[in-house]
Amino acid sequence: MSSSTSPRTSPIPRTDPPSAADEVTMLRSYIDFYRATIRRQCDGLTVEQLRTPHPPSTMTLAGMLKHLTYVEDIWLNVRLAGNEPAPPWDTVDWAADDDWDWHSALAETPEQLTSRFDDAVAASERILDQVLGETPAPGAGVLDRTAARGGHHGRMSLRWILVHMVEEYSRHAGHADLLREALDGATDL
Repeated sequence: MSSSTSPRTSPIPRTDPPSAADEVTMLRSYIDFYRATIRRQCDGLTVEQLRTPHPPSTMTLAGMLKHLTYVEDIWLNVRLAGNEPAPPWDTVDWAADDDWDWHSALAETPEQLTSRFDDAVAASERILDQVLGETPAPGAGVLDRTAARGGHHGRMSLRWILVHMVEEYSRHAGHADLLREALDGATDL
C-alpha cells in the first residue's frame, strides 16, 4: 500500500457547491458533494480494506456505504414519498439487529455496495425532481412540503429532510476521511 499526503486524482467527479444559489440548489449541491466524497473515500479499495475497522471503532467503509444507501431510501423514498422500503430494507428484522446495514455490508463485494448506493441515489434524485416539480400549497414554498410519512421526529418538511441529509453525509464523510487515511494514508479525497 502506498501512502500519500497529497490529493490523488479520482475517477469519481465531485463539484464544489456554488457560493451563491437558491436554497434548493444549495442544499442539493451539498448533498451531491458529500455523496461524491463518500464514493471517493471508498474508490479503489479492496474488499478487505473496505471491511477493515479502525479500532476501537467497529465502523468500516463498507458498512458506511451500505448505511448511507439505507439513509437515501428511508428519508427520500419512504418518509418523503411515502413508498414502502426498497429491497433489501423491506425484509430486514431491525429489532434483531438495529445495525444490520453496517453488519451485513461485510458480506458484500465493493461492486454490490457501490451499485446499490448508486441506484439509491438515482432513485432519491428522481423523487426529489418529482416533489420539487409539484405545485406547493398556497402560501407555502416547495421546501415547506411535509413528508408523506413521519418518523420519530414527526412529519418533517422537505427542508428538514434535506438539511438532515447534509448533516448525515457530512458527519460520515469526516469518519470516512479518518478510516481511509488509516487504511492507506490517502488524504484530500
